[in-house]
Amino acid sequence: MTKYQCMCGWIYDESVGEPSQNITPNTKFEDLPDTFKCPQCGLSKSAFRKI
Repeated sequence: MTKYQCMCGWIYDESVGEPSQNITPNTKFEDLPDTFKCPQCGLSKSAFRKI
């Protein structure tokens, strides 16, 4: 699974998901809703880069 890092440094790990936003483990970044925001700083998906 791939990881994506927000400009603020927070990392979205596809294998973990994001429980605080009801994103289940193994959810691919491209499958996240357009409304997804970084839980640390609130930036949108466009602020993330694949790492």
